Amino acid sequence: MSQAARPVISRLDSRAADFRQRLAALIAYEPSQDEAIERVVADILRDVRSRGDAAVLDYTRRFDRLDVQDMAQLDLPRSELQAALDSLPAAQRDALVAAAERVRRYHEHQRAESWAYTEADGTRLGQKISPLDRVGLYVPGGKAAYPSSVLMNALPAKVAGVPELIMVVPTPDGVRNAMVLAAACIAGVDRVFTIGGAQAVAALAYGTASVPAVDKIVGPGNAYVAEAKRRVFGTVGIDMIAGPSEILVLCDGSTDPDWIAMDLFSQAEHDEMAQSILLTPDAAFADRVAASIDKLLPTMPRRDVIATSLADRGALIVVRDMPEACDIANQIAAEHLEISAREPQRWAELIRHAGAMFLGPYTSEALGDYCAGPNHVLPTMRTARFSSPLGVYDFQKRSSMIEVSAAGAQTLGRLASTLAHGEGLQAHARSAEMRLSD
Repeated sequence: MSQAARPVISRLDSRAADFRQRLAALIAYEPSQDEAIERVVADILRDVRSRGDAAVLDYTRRFDRLDVQDMAQLDLPRSELQAALDSLPAAQRDALVAAAERVRRYHEHQRAESWAYTEADGTRLGQKISPLDRVGLYVPGGKAAYPSSVLMNALPAKVAGVPELIMVVPTPDGVRNAMVLAAACIAGVDRVFTIGGAQAVAALAYGTASVPAVDKIVGPGNAYVAEAKRRVFGTVGIDMIAGPSEILVLCDGSTDPDWIAMDLFSQAEHDEMAQSILLTPDAAFADRVAASIDKLLPTMPRRDVIATSLADRGALIVVRDMPEACDIANQIAAEHLEISAREPQRWAELIRHAGAMFLGPYTSEALGDYCAGPNHVLPTMRTARFSSPLGVYDFQKRSSMIEVSAAGAQTLGRLASTLAHGEGLQAHARSAEMRLSD
């Protein structure tokens, strides 16, 4: 193996005087703003908003190298999705169907229902839950084609009751990924357009003659897609601006070190900026994991990417004990948190901040990516401190319901009048006072 690909991973010890400073530097990540990307995206959004389908066609010819004359060529009929599903080898088809069923069943538990209660004076208060009318799903194409992402983004929307789900997926040089289209078929996607990039985000956000405007856009994409989503937020909702993938493993030393090394690899292989960290109170176990990394890395097809990720942003951290590991885990607030220990539930009780928790030695994070059931769209860059995994609740909205009785208006009217006068809003006060019986 070349020197450039040799695994190098930082070793930290929580007892060291500079530990907190080193940890802060390790987990610090500030997504760079590329002014060139910002300018390009701003121009594309403005052009699509102005010229609609014509602009989308121009960019598709230019970026995806497709000879297309009208949008009908980019609008896939349902029959093509079904044909893609039918074309898959049985093992792939069965795996997609089984994963979809598990994801659907899990998310059915998240569905919120409307509620109301009536006060003694007859005033009725409540909340109405409604699905979004139309959602756009961005799916990467080309080399980065992820059918699992289709399931994870589409199924919660369908469980929420979204009537129309529009998927956009680029097909550079006309190459279509059969598993992505099959996943769309299984998930019940309503329409699929083979467009991508910032132009697809713009079409979904603003609408064109062919692409219906949506209420929310979800799904991963490259830097241009992320910037486009950031800019259209407000016109439409978005799921999140995701950062590099992250895994944090808490291990008491009782798990096979080869398993832990491969779990660290599973996120490091995403890209060079991904982060993989081990927290353990067992220094000898950290040594064994390091040896496993050295042993297993040469066998990995993406070993150069993994090595760079581990060298730049990875770490093996020795801590005093498992409670301290949990405290540090809360500071890191990782996207994926594995608790590979004898009493995983005990330590999970101490965790406040994590996108998803994987408990016990047999629960590899990879299972969550594909088929366990919970969503794999998770908060990154420490945003698990205040945000949650994608779910049915992201495709439902809440409306407050207020029906005041005549008796209730007497009490509430006086309260509102007093407060409105205090704020100097006399029309508010008079509106409430007019309904007072005296």
